[in-house]
Amino acid sequence: MNEPTERQRQILSFIRRKQDAEAITPTMREIAAHFRFRSPNAVLAHVQALRRKGLLRGPPGLARALQVIDPQSPKSRFRPRVVSVPIYGSIPAGLPEERTQEEEEEGCVLIDVETLGIKPTARTFGLKVQGDSMLGKNIVAGDIAIIEHGVQPRSGDTVAALIDGQVTLKTFVLQRGKPYLRAENPRYKDLIPQEELQIQGVMVALVRRRK
Repeated sequence: MNEPTERQRQILSFIRRKQDAEAITPTMREIAAHFRFRSPNAVLAHVQALRRKGLLRGPPGLARALQVIDPQSPKSRFRPRVVSVPIYGSIPAGLPEERTQEEEEEGCVLIDVETLGIKPTARTFGLKVQGDSMLGKNIVAGDIAIIEHGVQPRSGDTVAALIDGQVTLKTFVLQRGKPYLRAENPRYKDLIPQEELQIQGVMVALVRRRK
């Protein structure tokens, strides 16, 4: 295997530090900004070289899904399986907000499936939490809620929901056959649907960035 250049070592180290600190891989633009490259294309050339040298892996064109490989480490074969989950914007854990446009992928979060005890599928995605209505479940602003779409919610599950045209992250409650959403903060009222309540997914894990 060809040895990486000094600049490639620096880029590899930067990617690893960001993953360790924030559990998210930096984008090409973020790497370019850090090293003061004029264009992300310069980063792409280094990333492609690191991929060829076996020091990075991941699908082409998706910087957020890159994973650092250290073939010299005796622990590398025992590393837990890490997968990338796409992040589709943010969700209020407070007062519901209107969603005015289609959700678009905003990168990925790397998760250790063995530690979290989940099996991500094509229907698994992440949402950045905003607000404090779920403090009682230790869900705070800045967390990333890992959501599984298409799962039938049970009473007590944390869900991403569309209620009367607005989105929110709340506890799903089924009482006497009637569903509603409950906040885990006494400052917020229960949300009782007037017209519709659609469950967009059930939270299966929570990722918190290190500060």
